[in-house]
Amino acid sequence: MSEKLHKKALQLSYFTVIYNIVEGILSIFVGVSTGGISLVGFGLDSFIESLSGSILIWKFTKSGHISNSHTDKTEQKAIRLISYTFFILGSYVLYESIIKLVEQKPPSQGVFGIIIAIISIIVMIGLYRNKINLGMKNHIRSLVADSKQTLACIWMSITMLIGLGLNYFFHIWWSDAVAGVIISMFLFKEGYNTYKEKKLCSC
Repeated sequence: MSEKLHKKALQLSYFTVIYNIVEGILSIFVGVSTGGISLVGFGLDSFIESLSGSILIWKFTKSGHISNSHTDKTEQKAIRLISYTFFILGSYVLYESIIKLVEQKPPSQGVFGIIIAIISIIVMIGLYRNKINLGMKNHIRSLVADSKQTLACIWMSITMLIGLGLNYFFHIWWSDAVAGVIISMFLFKEGYNTYKEKKLCSC
């Protein structure tokens, strides 16, 4: 595969990691300072998203090229590791959602959470489109798998935006937690599908 394609794939992965680290640090800092549980959770989600991007950087750097081979062991390992991040993220979201419902803790009310959710949705949609297009067009299976993680981040942002919005404007305290449970099921499903893809490709 061409050097230009390899460079573009690396650039997408580097941007994913850098953006999510910055987003995660800001979200956790403000969340801890204001006692905003949703912002802290969203910040941790950003770090997990950066993990997925880091796996792709490791994969492309280690390989030195982008392979289309269905027997590429490095590619299979990258896809397997990406599938694990779905389970990690899904478990965390489900745990936090249940805790919120049991303790009846509403998401933090504040403009910052709403703004960062909107920015994240816009940025991640652009990233997702670039990753899925590049991955599908050039048959880069690990990049397609990583695009699903980016899609999960989009849904997380939408969930936080809806939860914070409903609570902020209508004082529906449980909206964020219920949406979180639904999204956690989506994450588990995507994690399973990604891991199943890895198994099928290794046959």
